[in-house]
Amino acid sequence: MFDINYICGALRKGASALAIQSAVQKNHALSCVANELREQRETILEANRRDMERAAASGMSPALLDRLQLNNPRLDGVIESVQVVIAERDPVGEIMSGRVLENGLELKETRVPLGVAAIIYESRPQVTVDAFALAYKSGNAILLRGSAAALESNKALAAAIHAGLEAAGADGVTDAFALACGGERAEVEAILNARGLIDVVLPRGGAALIKFVAENAKVPVIETGSGVCHLFVDESADIEKAALIAENGKLQRPGVCNALETLLVHRKRLNDFLPRLASLFDGRAEFRADEEAYSVLCASGAEQHTVHASEADFGFEFLDTILAVKTVSGVDEAITFINTHNTKHSESIITRDIENASRFQSMVDAACVYVNASTRFTDGGEFGFGAELGISTQKLHARGPMGLKALTTSKYLINGEGHIR
Repeated sequence: MFDINYICGALRKGASALAIQSAVQKNHALSCVANELREQRETILEANRRDMERAAASGMSPALLDRLQLNNPRLDGVIESVQVVIAERDPVGEIMSGRVLENGLELKETRVPLGVAAIIYESRPQVTVDAFALAYKSGNAILLRGSAAALESNKALAAAIHAGLEAAGADGVTDAFALACGGERAEVEAILNARGLIDVVLPRGGAALIKFVAENAKVPVIETGSGVCHLFVDESADIEKAALIAENGKLQRPGVCNALETLLVHRKRLNDFLPRLASLFDGRAEFRADEEAYSVLCASGAEQHTVHASEADFGFEFLDTILAVKTVSGVDEAITFINTHNTKHSESIITRDIENASRFQSMVDAACVYVNASTRFTDGGEFGFGAELGISTQKLHARGPMGLKALTTSKYLINGEGHIR
Protein backbone atom coordinates (compact mmCIF):
# COMPACT_ATOMS: atom_id res chain seq x y z
CA MET A 1 0.00 0.00 0.00
CA PHE A 2 1.27 3.47 -0.93
CA ASP A 3 1.43 5.51 2.30
CA ILE A 4 2.55 9.03 1.34
CA ASN A 5 2.90 10.14 4.98
CA TYR A 6 5.19 7.24 5.86
CA ILE A 7 7.26 7.57 2.67
CA CYS A 8 7.72 11.31 3.03
CA GLY A 9 8.53 10.97 6.72
CA ALA A 10 11.36 8.61 5.81
CA LEU A 11 12.48 10.92 2.99
CA ARG A 12 12.59 13.88 5.36
CA LYS A 13 14.80 11.88 7.75
CA GLY A 14 16.98 10.90 4.82
CA ALA A 15 17.29 14.54 3.77
CA SER A 16 18.39 15.46 7.30
CA ALA A 17 21.03 12.72 7.25
CA LEU A 18 22.17 13.78 3.81
CA ALA A 19 22.46 17.43 4.88
CA ILE A 20 25.45 16.65 7.10
CA GLN A 21 27.26 14.52 4.53
CA SER A 22 30.41 16.04 3.07
CA ALA A 23 31.08 16.17 -0.65
CA VAL A 24 33.60 13.36 -0.20
CA GLN A 25 31.01 11.16 1.50
CA LYS A 26 28.38 11.86 -1.13
CA ASN A 27 30.81 11.15 -3.94
CA HIS A 28 31.81 7.86 -2.31
CA ALA A 29 28.15 6.80 -2.12
CA LEU A 30 27.59 7.73 -5.77
CA SER A 31 30.68 5.70 -6.74
CA CYS A 32 29.21 2.71 -4.92
CA VAL A 33 25.96 3.18 -6.85
CA ALA A 34 27.86 3.30 -10.14
CA ASN A 35 29.60 0.05 -9.19
CA GLU A 36 26.28 -1.63 -8.40
CA LEU A 37 24.86 -0.52 -11.75
CA ARG A 38 27.81 -2.27 -13.41
CA GLU A 39 27.46 -5.37 -11.25
CA GLN A 40 23.73 -5.66 -11.83
CA ARG A 41 23.90 -4.89 -15.56
CA GLU A 42 22.33 -8.15 -16.74
CA THR A 43 19.52 -7.99 -14.19
CA ILE A 44 18.73 -4.41 -15.27
CA LEU A 45 18.81 -5.20 -19.00
CA GLU A 46 16.67 -8.31 -18.52
CA ALA A 47 14.09 -6.26 -16.64
CA ASN A 48 14.11 -3.73 -19.47
CA ARG A 49 13.61 -6.50 -22.02
CA ARG A 50 10.44 -7.53 -20.19
CA ASP A 51 9.19 -3.94 -20.28
CA MET A 52 10.01 -3.67 -23.98
CA GLU A 53 8.17 -6.89 -24.82
CA ARG A 54 5.09 -5.77 -22.94
CA ALA A 55 5.16 -2.29 -24.49
CA ALA A 56 5.63 -3.64 -28.02
CA ALA A 57 2.70 -6.03 -27.54
CA SER A 58 0.54 -3.08 -26.45
CA GLY A 59 1.23 -1.26 -29.74
CA MET A 60 3.60 1.43 -28.46
CA SER A 61 5.12 3.43 -31.34
CA PRO A 62 8.75 2.84 -32.40
CA ALA A 63 9.73 6.33 -31.24
CA LEU A 64 8.32 5.75 -27.75
CA LEU A 65 9.81 2.26 -27.61
CA ASP A 66 13.16 3.92 -28.27
CA ARG A 67 12.63 6.10 -25.19
CA LEU A 68 11.92 3.04 -23.11
CA GLN A 69 14.84 0.93 -24.26
CA LEU A 70 18.01 0.29 -22.29
CA ASN A 71 20.96 -1.49 -23.87
CA ASN A 72 24.65 -1.80 -23.04
CA PRO A 73 25.71 1.54 -24.59
CA ARG A 74 22.84 3.38 -22.92
CA LEU A 75 23.53 1.79 -19.56
CA ASP A 76 27.20 2.74 -20.00
CA GLY A 77 25.97 6.30 -20.60
CA VAL A 78 23.89 6.20 -17.41
CA ILE A 79 26.92 5.06 -15.40
CA GLU A 80 29.08 7.72 -17.03
CA SER A 81 26.51 10.37 -16.11
CA VAL A 82 26.91 9.38 -12.45
CA GLN A 83 30.68 9.75 -12.81
CA VAL A 84 30.25 13.24 -14.27
CA VAL A 85 27.97 14.23 -11.38
CA ILE A 86 30.65 12.97 -8.98
CA ALA A 87 33.19 15.21 -10.71
CA GLU A 88 30.91 18.25 -10.49
CA ARG A 89 31.50 20.74 -7.71
CA ASP A 90 29.12 20.28 -4.78
CA PRO A 91 26.89 23.36 -4.79
CA VAL A 92 25.72 23.01 -1.18
CA GLY A 93 27.24 25.64 1.07
CA GLU A 94 28.44 27.82 -1.80
CA ILE A 95 28.45 31.51 -0.85
CA MET A 96 26.40 33.20 -3.56
CA SER A 97 26.93 36.72 -2.25
CA GLY A 98 28.10 38.43 0.89
CA ARG A 99 28.76 41.81 2.42
CA VAL A 100 29.07 43.67 5.70
CA LEU A 101 26.26 46.12 6.37
CA GLU A 102 26.91 49.64 7.63
CA ASN A 103 25.88 48.54 11.11
CA GLY A 104 28.51 45.80 11.10
CA LEU A 105 26.23 42.83 10.52
CA GLU A 106 27.89 40.22 8.33
CA LEU A 107 25.47 38.96 5.64
CA LYS A 108 26.07 35.84 3.52
CA GLU A 109 23.70 34.28 1.00
CA THR A 110 24.45 30.55 0.79
CA ARG A 111 23.19 27.73 -1.39
CA VAL A 112 21.14 25.00 0.34
CA PRO A 113 19.10 21.98 -0.84
CA LEU A 114 15.42 22.32 -1.68
CA GLY A 115 14.61 19.45 0.70
CA VAL A 116 12.30 16.69 -0.55
CA ALA A 117 11.63 16.59 -4.29
CA ALA A 118 9.37 14.32 -6.31
CA ILE A 119 9.54 13.61 -10.02
CA ILE A 120 6.72 12.04 -12.04
CA TYR A 121 8.03 10.80 -15.36
CA GLU A 122 7.18 8.69 -18.37
CA SER A 123 8.98 5.82 -20.08
CA ARG A 124 12.66 6.73 -19.88
CA PRO A 125 14.27 4.54 -17.17
CA GLN A 126 17.51 6.54 -17.37
CA VAL A 127 15.68 9.28 -15.47
CA THR A 128 15.62 7.02 -12.40
CA VAL A 129 19.40 7.18 -12.06
CA ASP A 130 19.87 10.74 -13.34
CA ALA A 131 17.33 12.18 -10.93
CA PHE A 132 18.70 10.23 -7.99
CA ALA A 133 22.33 11.23 -8.66
CA LEU A 134 21.54 14.93 -9.02
CA ALA A 135 19.29 14.97 -5.98
CA TYR A 136 21.79 13.09 -3.82
CA LYS A 137 24.77 15.24 -4.78
CA SER A 138 22.78 18.42 -4.15
CA GLY A 139 21.62 17.16 -0.74
CA ASN A 140 17.97 16.46 -1.59
CA ALA A 141 15.82 13.44 -0.82
CA ILE A 142 13.80 12.35 -3.84
CA LEU A 143 10.65 10.36 -4.53
CA LEU A 144 10.50 8.90 -8.04
CA ARG A 145 7.29 7.87 -9.72
CA GLY A 146 7.92 6.36 -13.16
CA SER A 147 5.38 5.07 -15.63
CA ALA A 148 3.88 1.60 -15.65
CA ALA A 149 5.61 1.00 -19.00
CA ALA A 150 9.05 1.11 -17.32
CA LEU A 151 8.03 -0.57 -14.08
CA GLU A 152 10.44 -3.54 -14.18
CA SER A 153 13.35 -1.41 -15.39
CA ASN A 154 12.82 1.18 -12.67
CA LYS A 155 12.58 -1.49 -9.95
CA ALA A 156 15.87 -3.03 -11.08
CA LEU A 157 17.62 0.35 -11.21
CA ALA A 158 16.23 1.32 -7.80
CA ALA A 159 17.49 -1.96 -6.32
CA ALA A 160 20.99 -1.19 -7.61
CA ILE A 161 20.82 2.33 -6.16
CA HIS A 162 19.76 1.06 -2.73
CA ALA A 163 22.48 -1.62 -2.81
CA GLY A 164 25.06 1.05 -3.62
CA LEU A 165 23.94 3.29 -0.76
CA GLU A 166 24.05 0.36 1.66
CA ALA A 167 27.54 -0.54 0.46
CA ALA A 168 28.65 3.04 1.11
CA GLY A 169 27.71 2.62 4.76
CA ALA A 170 26.46 6.16 5.29
CA ASP A 171 24.00 6.23 8.21
CA GLY A 172 20.43 7.14 7.31
CA VAL A 173 20.99 8.19 3.72
CA THR A 174 19.32 5.13 2.21
CA ASP A 175 16.06 6.82 3.23
CA ALA A 176 16.86 9.77 0.95
CA PHE A 177 15.65 7.82 -2.10
CA ALA A 178 12.31 6.13 -2.76
CA LEU A 179 10.54 4.68 -5.79
CA ALA A 180 6.75 4.59 -6.06
CA CYS A 181 6.30 1.45 -8.07
CA GLY A 182 2.71 0.34 -7.66
CA GLY A 183 1.75 1.78 -11.02
CA GLU A 184 -1.52 3.17 -9.66
CA ARG A 185 -2.87 6.64 -10.51
CA ALA A 186 -3.58 7.11 -6.81
CA GLU A 187 0.18 7.40 -6.27
CA VAL A 188 0.32 10.46 -8.49
CA GLU A 189 -2.66 12.05 -6.78
CA ALA A 190 -1.12 11.44 -3.35
CA ILE A 191 2.16 13.06 -4.42
CA LEU A 192 0.40 16.09 -5.87
CA ASN A 193 -1.56 16.60 -2.65
CA ALA A 194 1.42 16.15 -0.30
CA ARG A 195 1.68 19.81 0.63
CA GLY A 196 4.03 20.21 3.57
CA LEU A 197 5.56 16.79 2.92
CA ILE A 198 7.10 17.40 -0.52
CA ASP A 199 8.82 20.69 -1.32
CA VAL A 200 8.65 20.55 -5.11
CA VAL A 201 7.31 18.21 -7.80
CA LEU A 202 8.56 17.96 -11.38
CA PRO A 203 6.55 16.32 -14.17
CA ARG A 204 8.71 14.98 -16.99
CA GLY A 205 6.90 13.60 -20.01
CA GLY A 206 4.27 14.52 -22.57
CA ALA A 207 2.01 17.56 -22.63
CA ALA A 208 -0.91 15.66 -21.06
CA LEU A 209 1.12 14.64 -18.00
CA ILE A 210 2.56 18.11 -17.51
CA LYS A 211 -0.88 19.72 -17.85
CA PHE A 212 -2.40 17.29 -15.35
CA VAL A 213 0.32 17.92 -12.77
CA ALA A 214 0.29 21.71 -13.20
CA GLU A 215 -3.50 21.90 -12.87
CA ASN A 216 -3.89 19.49 -9.94
CA ALA A 217 -0.82 19.91 -7.74
CA LYS A 218 -1.02 21.55 -4.33
CA VAL A 219 2.76 21.20 -4.13
CA PRO A 220 4.97 23.76 -5.96
CA VAL A 221 5.64 22.60 -9.53
CA ILE A 222 8.55 23.09 -11.92
CA GLU A 223 7.22 22.29 -15.39
CA THR A 224 9.60 20.33 -17.59
CA GLY A 225 9.64 18.28 -20.74
CA SER A 226 7.06 19.02 -23.40
CA GLY A 227 8.95 20.29 -26.43
CA VAL A 228 7.44 21.78 -29.57
CA CYS A 229 10.80 22.76 -31.08
CA HIS A 230 11.14 24.84 -34.26
CA LEU A 231 13.90 25.29 -36.83
CA PHE A 232 13.81 28.42 -39.01
CA VAL A 233 15.71 28.34 -42.31
CA ASP A 234 16.45 32.01 -42.99
CA GLU A 235 16.95 33.60 -46.41
CA SER A 236 20.74 33.61 -45.97
CA ALA A 237 20.97 30.02 -44.67
CA ASP A 238 23.58 27.53 -45.82
CA ILE A 239 21.24 24.97 -47.41
CA GLU A 240 23.40 21.91 -46.81
CA LYS A 241 23.97 22.86 -43.19
CA ALA A 242 20.25 23.52 -42.71
CA ALA A 243 19.26 20.16 -44.21
CA LEU A 244 21.67 18.21 -42.00
CA ILE A 245 20.52 20.05 -38.88
CA ALA A 246 16.88 19.36 -39.77
CA GLU A 247 17.68 15.69 -40.30
CA ASN A 248 19.46 15.47 -36.94
CA GLY A 249 16.69 17.33 -35.15
CA LYS A 250 13.87 15.19 -36.52
CA LEU A 251 15.29 11.75 -37.21
CA GLN A 252 18.07 10.98 -34.73
CA ARG A 253 15.61 10.37 -31.86
CA PRO A 254 12.12 11.58 -32.79
CA GLY A 255 10.55 10.52 -29.47
CA VAL A 256 12.47 12.94 -27.22
CA CYS A 257 11.47 16.40 -26.05
CA ASN A 258 14.29 18.25 -27.86
CA ALA A 259 13.45 16.71 -31.24
CA LEU A 260 12.38 19.00 -34.06
CA GLU A 261 8.60 19.22 -34.59
CA THR A 262 8.08 22.22 -36.90
CA LEU A 263 10.23 23.52 -39.75
CA LEU A 264 9.87 27.16 -40.85
CA VAL A 265 11.28 28.05 -44.27
CA HIS A 266 11.83 31.49 -45.75
CA ARG A 267 9.68 31.80 -48.87
CA LYS A 268 12.71 32.64 -51.03
CA ARG A 269 14.44 29.38 -50.04
CA LEU A 270 11.59 26.92 -50.63
CA ASN A 271 12.71 25.91 -54.11
CA ASP A 272 16.33 25.12 -53.23
CA PHE A 273 16.00 23.96 -49.63
CA LEU A 274 12.96 21.66 -49.71
CA PRO A 275 14.19 19.48 -52.61
CA ARG A 276 17.47 18.95 -50.71
CA LEU A 277 15.52 18.15 -47.54
CA ALA A 278 13.25 15.67 -49.34
CA SER A 279 16.28 13.93 -50.85
CA LEU A 280 18.05 13.71 -47.51
CA PHE A 281 15.01 12.43 -45.62
CA ASP A 282 14.31 9.87 -48.40
CA GLY A 283 10.88 8.88 -47.11
CA ARG A 284 11.92 8.47 -43.47
CA ALA A 285 9.39 11.03 -42.23
CA GLU A 286 5.98 12.36 -43.16
CA PHE A 287 5.80 16.06 -44.05
CA ARG A 288 2.67 17.98 -43.02
CA ALA A 289 3.05 21.10 -45.10
CA ASP A 290 1.22 24.34 -45.80
CA GLU A 291 0.13 25.03 -49.41
CA GLU A 292 3.37 26.59 -50.68
CA ALA A 293 5.64 23.99 -49.09
CA TYR A 294 3.29 21.17 -50.13
CA SER A 295 3.62 22.08 -53.82
CA VAL A 296 7.41 22.23 -53.69
CA LEU A 297 7.77 18.97 -51.75
CA CYS A 298 5.46 17.09 -54.12
CA ALA A 299 7.36 18.46 -57.12
CA SER A 300 10.56 17.26 -55.44
CA GLY A 301 9.44 13.62 -55.46
CA ALA A 302 8.17 13.50 -51.88
CA GLU A 303 4.46 13.36 -52.76
CA GLN A 304 4.02 9.92 -51.17
CA HIS A 305 5.28 11.27 -47.86
CA THR A 306 3.62 14.71 -47.90
CA VAL A 307 0.14 15.69 -46.73
CA HIS A 308 -1.64 19.01 -46.28
CA ALA A 309 -1.09 20.43 -42.81
CA SER A 310 -4.01 21.39 -40.60
CA GLU A 311 -3.79 24.22 -38.09
CA ALA A 312 -3.63 21.59 -35.31
CA ASP A 313 -0.32 20.28 -36.71
CA PHE A 314 1.43 23.52 -35.73
CA GLY A 315 2.21 23.66 -32.03
CA PHE A 316 1.83 19.88 -31.68
CA GLU A 317 4.44 17.56 -30.19
CA PHE A 318 4.39 14.54 -32.53
CA LEU A 319 7.15 12.52 -30.83
CA ASP A 320 7.24 10.60 -34.09
CA THR A 321 8.69 10.71 -37.61
CA ILE A 322 6.34 13.54 -38.59
CA LEU A 323 7.47 17.08 -39.42
CA ALA A 324 5.21 20.12 -39.84
CA VAL A 325 6.46 22.56 -42.51
CA LYS A 326 5.45 26.23 -42.62
CA THR A 327 6.37 29.00 -45.10
CA VAL A 328 7.24 32.44 -43.67
CA SER A 329 8.24 35.76 -45.18
CA GLY A 330 11.15 36.55 -42.88
CA VAL A 331 12.66 36.49 -39.42
CA ASP A 332 9.96 38.63 -37.79
CA GLU A 333 7.14 36.36 -38.98
CA ALA A 334 9.17 33.34 -37.84
CA ILE A 335 9.65 34.84 -34.37
CA THR A 336 5.95 35.68 -34.02
CA PHE A 337 4.91 32.21 -35.19
CA ILE A 338 7.32 30.48 -32.81
CA ASN A 339 6.28 32.55 -29.80
CA THR A 340 2.65 31.76 -30.59
CA HIS A 341 3.07 27.99 -31.07
CA ASN A 342 6.03 26.86 -28.97
CA THR A 343 6.30 25.38 -25.47
CA LYS A 344 9.30 27.59 -24.61
CA HIS A 345 11.73 24.67 -24.85
CA SER A 346 14.30 24.95 -27.69
CA GLU A 347 14.33 26.92 -30.95
CA SER A 348 16.92 27.37 -33.70
CA ILE A 349 17.68 29.62 -36.66
CA ILE A 350 19.93 28.71 -39.60
CA THR A 351 21.37 31.92 -40.99
CA ARG A 352 24.48 33.76 -42.13
CA ASP A 353 22.94 37.13 -41.22
CA ILE A 354 24.39 38.30 -37.90
CA GLU A 355 21.59 40.80 -37.29
CA ASN A 356 18.89 38.20 -37.89
CA ALA A 357 20.68 35.76 -35.60
CA SER A 358 20.86 38.36 -32.83
CA ARG A 359 17.24 39.39 -33.33
CA PHE A 360 16.10 35.77 -33.21
CA GLN A 361 18.00 35.00 -30.00
CA SER A 362 16.82 38.20 -28.33
CA MET A 363 13.13 37.94 -29.22
CA VAL A 364 12.31 34.22 -29.20
CA ASP A 365 10.86 33.22 -25.82
CA ALA A 366 12.39 29.84 -24.99
CA ALA A 367 14.75 28.23 -22.51
CA CYS A 368 17.36 27.52 -25.21
CA VAL A 369 17.75 29.48 -28.46
CA TYR A 370 20.30 28.27 -31.03
CA VAL A 371 22.02 29.74 -34.07
CA ASN A 372 23.21 27.23 -36.69
CA ALA A 373 22.86 24.21 -34.40
CA SER A 374 20.41 21.41 -33.69
CA THR A 375 17.89 21.63 -30.85
CA ARG A 376 19.02 18.09 -29.92
CA PHE A 377 21.81 19.66 -27.83
CA THR A 378 19.34 20.77 -25.14
CA ASP A 379 20.36 18.14 -22.64
CA GLY A 380 22.07 18.15 -19.26
CA GLY A 381 24.74 15.73 -20.46
CA GLU A 382 25.49 17.80 -23.55
CA PHE A 383 25.66 20.96 -21.44
CA GLY A 384 28.27 19.33 -19.20
CA PHE A 385 26.00 18.68 -16.19
CA GLY A 386 26.41 14.90 -16.44
CA ALA A 387 22.67 14.42 -16.07
CA GLU A 388 19.52 16.48 -15.79
CA LEU A 389 16.35 16.36 -13.75
CA GLY A 390 14.49 17.69 -16.78
CA ILE A 391 14.30 20.70 -19.10
CA SER A 392 12.46 23.47 -17.29
CA THR A 393 10.22 25.39 -19.70
CA GLN A 394 9.10 27.95 -17.13
CA LYS A 395 10.92 30.97 -15.71
CA LEU A 396 10.88 30.37 -11.94
CA HIS A 397 13.11 29.31 -10.37
CA ALA A 398 15.06 27.33 -12.99
CA ARG A 399 15.05 27.36 -16.78
CA GLY A 400 16.55 24.97 -19.32
CA PRO A 401 18.41 21.75 -18.42
CA MET A 402 18.26 21.35 -14.65
CA GLY A 403 21.54 20.31 -13.10
CA LEU A 404 22.79 20.42 -9.52
CA LYS A 405 22.28 24.13 -8.86
CA ALA A 406 18.67 23.98 -10.07
CA LEU A 407 17.92 21.69 -7.10
CA THR A 408 19.07 24.29 -4.58
CA THR A 409 17.69 27.45 -3.08
CA SER A 410 19.28 30.10 -0.88
CA LYS A 411 19.55 30.81 2.82
CA TYR A 412 20.83 34.03 4.39
CA LEU A 413 23.32 33.63 7.24
CA ILE A 414 23.69 36.74 9.40
CA ASN A 415 26.36 37.14 12.08
CA GLY A 416 26.32 39.91 14.65
CA GLU A 417 27.89 40.94 17.96
CA GLY A 418 24.91 41.78 20.09
CA HIS A 419 23.23 43.87 17.39
CA ILE A 420 19.72 45.18 18.15
CA ARG A 421 17.49 47.24 15.88
